[in-house]
Amino acid sequence: MTTPDPSIPHPTPPPAPAADAEASSPAAGSSLPHTVPQKIFFGLAQWAGYALGFLVLLTLTFAALRIPPLHAFRALWMGAFGDAASGHLYPISETLVETSPLLLTGLGVVVAWRAGMFSIGGEGQLLMGALAATALARYGAHALPAPLLTVLMLVAAMFAGALWGLLAGWLRVRRNVQEVISTIMLNYIALYLVGGMVVGPLQEAARRGPQSDPLPDAILFARLLPPAWSGGMTTRLHSGVLLALVAVLVVWAYLFRTKSGFALRVTGQNAEAARVARFPVARLQMQAMGLSGALCGLAGAVELLGVAGRLDASFSPGWGYTAIPVALLGGLHPVGALVSALFFGALTAGSGNLSRFSGVSSVLIYVIQAAAVLAVVGARAWQAHRSGTDAD
Repeated sequence: MTTPDPSIPHPTPPPAPAADAEASSPAAGSSLPHTVPQKIFFGLAQWAGYALGFLVLLTLTFAALRIPPLHAFRALWMGAFGDAASGHLYPISETLVETSPLLLTGLGVVVAWRAGMFSIGGEGQLLMGALAATALARYGAHALPAPLLTVLMLVAAMFAGALWGLLAGWLRVRRNVQEVISTIMLNYIALYLVGGMVVGPLQEAARRGPQSDPLPDAILFARLLPPAWSGGMTTRLHSGVLLALVAVLVVWAYLFRTKSGFALRVTGQNAEAARVARFPVARLQMQAMGLSGALCGLAGAVELLGVAGRLDASFSPGWGYTAIPVALLGGLHPVGALVSALFFGALTAGSGNLSRFSGVSSVLIYVIQAAAVLAVVGARAWQAHRSGTDAD
């Protein structure tokens, strides 16, 4: 075994990703903010521009659908945040409940895409997590204490989601199968697997429909708000929402405060530079896909234990797909994903209220989400065009 010659230069790790270093780089240009107040001001100004563009697009959308814009905006706001007459806690609780699965799956997208793995598999990983948790509850409910079973269901869901993500990662690393294709196909496999299980081994004892038996109340997440706090109404706000908030801190610490997270981000920005720096690119990509799948699987278990209470053939309305714009609008950053998920959660809660009291179809929510994405994409395109013009 030979020792390296100190006279021979060895490759050093590349600098931190540009997205994290550009604000502090002296070569970044005088047009970028350098102080914390300036960064906050420019960040708020940017989001204000996004909000203005979204309001304009949404107004045009409502006008095209012949919905009075002021009435629609009021219904959206009341559904998401309430008002003084009807109270605020219940609508806000609904917004947080809708935010939870979007946040966890959005974080999964953040981790995978930061590593350069463009996973579209959040939906399938979420379904596999819910399926694993349901199967464990079905066959372990009578043998395990309720708190232990709840924890094991969360672990099983994360494990199942991680395996589903690792399968796509292995296909990419070892067989060069594009993860965009493999994760989409795995989504369909998971969907049909869930559909088959809820009419087979996991179907309810009464055999009335494609669904499992309700989970025992003892293993479900606790409700956080007593009815007395929300005008006598029982809210759906559950303790699993806190897990989603903790996940933001965990993912942020992993990506920006660990060597492994740094290596993962470098791999995503420039895999060849990462190889030159002797980073284990293949292992990092597999690790990212596994962690991404675990977060999405956890989302499935949180929704199962906190809201649904049982598994059925239409368990997910598409959280894994909505997670992609959630992550992208959040700038592929955990904190940005939190803000973006809250935004989409408020849209979902508000759109439900608009549908209930205005006779508008519930599919309007997808139109509203599309308007939000277009507003941000358009604002960023305009900003990029202006920057290019200023550089010329």
